[in-house]
Amino acid sequence: MLRCRDIPDLATDYLEGSQPWFRRAGMMFHLAYCSACRAYMDQLAKTRRLLANGRLPAPDPETERRLVMAAKLPD
Repeated sequence: MLRCRDIPDLATDYLEGSQPWFRRAGMMFHLAYCSACRAYMDQLAKTRRLLANGRLPAPDPETERRLVMAAKLPD
């Protein structure tokens, strides 16, 4: 049985459909009962779709300001 810590290593192959059937079945079973891993996989799939489009939407000005402030290193 797969554990949550196994999911990141197997996620890309799962999304690409390149796993053997028994591994895919194990992933599907784990995702059926684990909401945290489902959320992880949903976010990964969304990120892959956005990156495949070649363009990410620009953040709104307030979000951009908060991101820049969060990225600044202390003096």
